[in-house]
Amino acid sequence: MCPGGGSRYGCMIACGVARVSDTVITTKQNTSGGIHVAGGGTLYAENLTVTTEGESAAAIRSDRGGGTMTVSGGSYTSKGVGSPAVYVTADITISDAQLTAEGSEALCLEGRNAVRLYDCTLAGDMRDLDVNSGNTWNVIVYQSMSGDSQIGKGRFEMTGGTIEAKNGGVFYTTNTQSEFVLEGVDILAAEDCEYLLRCTGNDNARGWGRTGENGAQCTFTATGQQMRGDVIWDSVSELDMYLCAGSRLKGALVQDESCAGEGGSGTCDLYIDADSTWVVTGDSRVSALHCAGVMMDEEGRAVRVVLADGTVAVEGESEHTITADSFDADGDSGAIAQQDAQA
Repeated sequence: MCPGGGSRYGCMIACGVARVSDTVITTKQNTSGGIHVAGGGTLYAENLTVTTEGESAAAIRSDRGGGTMTVSGGSYTSKGVGSPAVYVTADITISDAQLTAEGSEALCLEGRNAVRLYDCTLAGDMRDLDVNSGNTWNVIVYQSMSGDSQIGKGRFEMTGGTIEAKNGGVFYTTNTQSEFVLEGVDILAAEDCEYLLRCTGNDNARGWGRTGENGAQCTFTATGQQMRGDVIWDSVSELDMYLCAGSRLKGALVQDESCAGEGGSGTCDLYIDADSTWVVTGDSRVSALHCAGVMMDEEGRAVRVVLADGTVAVEGESEHTITADSFDADGDSGAIAQQDAQA
C-alpha cells in the first residue's frame, strides 16, 4: 500500500516519481490496471504496450489522491467490462497513443481532474447494461460520489486524432461541472449513434447524486470540428455550446426531461460563429441562440426560429423548427467566450 493512499492493484504504480519505457505490461485479474498513479504520484510512460483483461482494470488508471501522468506513444488496450482504456482521477496528458476499450467506454473522467489527448486514437465499445438505464456512451465526465475524486470541474481536451464510438452515444456528462474542448478531431460515431453529447441528470441507478439535482454544468467548445448526432439537455443542467472556426454540427438539440425529476431552471445556450454551420435534422429547443453563421436543414433550406412567446425571429422553409427563448445574429460572442475560458 502506498503511503499516499494509492491502491495495491495494478502492474506499474507511481507513489513518488516513476519512469517506464519500451515495456510490455499484461494483467489478467479484475481491478488490475496497466499503469497507475495514486496518492499524488507522478508517472512518465513512453512507448509501452499495455493489455488488461479483467473487469475494472483500465489500461491507464488513476485512483484516490490523484497525481500526474504523462504518456507518449504506445498502445493501451482494455478488454474487460467496466474497464475503460483511460480512467481519470488525476492530471493526465497522452500523446500519439492508441487507446482502445473492447468491452467498455473508452474514457472515464471523474471529478476535479483533467485529461489532454494529442493525436491519439481513442476507441470504445461499451456494453448495453441494464444499470445504465438505456444510456450507453463512449466518453463520460461525471462525479460518482464514491470518494475517488474531489468534487469540481472535469476537463476533457482533445486535439487531432480520432474518437471512435462503436456503440451508443459519444460524450456524456452528469452530476458534475464539466468542460469539453475539441479541435480538429475525427469523430467516428456508431451508425445508430444515440447522441453526440448528453448533458443531463441521471436516474441514480448507480448512486450518482440525487435525481432532480444531479444534472451537469457543461461548456462544450468545438474548433474546426465536423460532428454528427443530437445534443440532449434537460432542465436540471446548464449547457453552453460553441461552434467555432468552421465547425459543423449535423443534428438536433433536444430537451429531454426523463432524468430531471420535477425539473429546474436549466438552460442550453448555443453560439455559432460566422464560419460555422448547424445542419438541423429535427425540431430543436434551446434557451439562447446566437448565430452569425448558417442554420439549414439537410436539403439546404433555411430553418425557422420561433421564440417561446410565438414570435418568428427567423423565417424558413424547412419542415424543422427551432424554438428559442432568445435569438440574435452575433455568434462571434462564442469565440470570445472560448478565449476567455482557455485563458
